[in-house]
Amino acid sequence: MTMIDPGSSVVAARRALARMFAAAGLETPELDARVLVGHALGLDHAALAGAADRPLDNEARRGIGGLASRRLAREPVARIVGCKEFWGLPIRVTPDVLVPRPETETLVETALAALSAQGPRAHPWRVADLGTGSGALLAALLHELSGAVAIGTDRSAAALAVARDNLARLGFAGRAALAVCDFGAALAGGFDLVVANPPYVAHQEIAQLAPEIREHDPHLALDGGPDGLACYRAVAIDAGRLLRPDGHLVLELGAGQAAPVGAMFARSGLVVVAANRDLAGIPRALHVRR
Repeated sequence: MTMIDPGSSVVAARRALARMFAAAGLETPELDARVLVGHALGLDHAALAGAADRPLDNEARRGIGGLASRRLAREPVARIVGCKEFWGLPIRVTPDVLVPRPETETLVETALAALSAQGPRAHPWRVADLGTGSGALLAALLHELSGAVAIGTDRSAAALAVARDNLARLGFAGRAALAVCDFGAALAGGFDLVVANPPYVAHQEIAQLAPEIREHDPHLALDGGPDGLACYRAVAIDAGRLLRPDGHLVLELGAGQAAPVGAMFARSGLVVVAANRDLAGIPRALHVRR
């Protein structure tokens, strides 16, 4: 276990963890240190700042040290604290689901823009999320689309249990249903919007991923088959059937996948509108429509 100086205050512990994390090459050492110290002490950001000079007792030092050791072993902060913010919403995560990532918010932005061009957000839109995982995408869309009803599917019953908990905690349970199936295989049609963040990592590339992903994300949610495109093919089979006329499909893409995935859905009879870029400039959200 990582040792914290017996004379440490809250702010000294934060600085010590940030130095250790930076020396270990972690990408966001200061943020990781703040979140983990706050989690260990049960303090939010404002309370943590107010308690900066508070001395730490032995129990607090042990708790902080234990969390620091887990992070130095490359366990993601969201896994350690059990929660990740997505679209401003707290999403609970377990080993059964992916940690929601900031780039996936590009799908929410793209979907909202597509629907806004057709009607108000309070319209009774019908929405489906194929491979919902934690339910983060569903929650974000239901948060923004006050009149929408939605269904999320997943091959993993354990993942759907996490999604059900998140939707209930956030107050969306009455507008959302969940179903165990392979993407859209068990769904009827008539959706205004279908979204999906399918597994898109080529099988042989999983071993090259960062340890935070490779060792902690469920491989079922990562493995896109030999070329990374297997799950897009599964979605393409049902896409035309699932969408109502003028309905929208928004898919998350991996780097370099915009052209082959766009061509795939064009061959299935859908119209490719755009591949919107995330903040890193990577084409991330493929927008197609029926």
